[in-house]
Amino acid sequence: MRIDKLLSNMGYGSRTEVKKLLKSGSVKVNEESVKDPKQHVNPSDDVITVYGDRVEYREFIYLMMNKPPGLLSATEDAAQGTVIDLLEPEDAVFEPFPVGRLDKDTEGFLLLTNDGQLAHQLLSPKKHVPKTYFAVIEGEVTEEDIEAFRAGVLLEDGYQTKPGDLVILKSGLMSDVEVTITEGKYHQVKRMFGAVGKRVVYLKRISMGPLPLDEELELGQYRELTEEELEQLRG
Repeated sequence: MRIDKLLSNMGYGSRTEVKKLLKSGSVKVNEESVKDPKQHVNPSDDVITVYGDRVEYREFIYLMMNKPPGLLSATEDAAQGTVIDLLEPEDAVFEPFPVGRLDKDTEGFLLLTNDGQLAHQLLSPKKHVPKTYFAVIEGEVTEEDIEAFRAGVLLEDGYQTKPGDLVILKSGLMSDVEVTITEGKYHQVKRMFGAVGKRVVYLKRISMGPLPLDEELELGQYRELTEEELEQLRG
């Protein structure tokens, strides 16, 4: 990898800024000053320092966020805020993107990464990665609804969903439920309840695959996945 690309990826500035940094003699590779931006380095083997501080290079970043309502699950939007706006500069420099999406008004577990291979694995319909939501439903959720979800619900556009697992936590005029699905259709949970004559008034994703949302994360907060969590995700 070129030294200028590596430093730029690690947040030391644009390619132009990195070139100035190199010209200043502040960058060393294996204790030798490097000024040529085209010089190739091996991040795994070479010791790279800037102003004497070692650069710990890594290619990928994996973040668990407790998404707040009101933000889009997107990398950019001309008119509205996105979850990327919540990231610190040292994390944003990796250019992570949301794996899947949560609706603007939906809260909870959102994974952000720049690892396209893992994202594809988690989103592939063939993998059937489960996603579990806590929801507050307007209307009494019944055993009939559980059976309907288990069979797959026919949505308003004629699409038959894959089977979902519906658990009633509290039933009444306002019902608390948990629902697990393996798809990610647009507004799917809301549309599934709409198909059985109910309305979702609050929705929060509480797990993705084997990982539960870290309960210590406040809305809008995020943290990096641990190595153990990453291995669990990779299966």
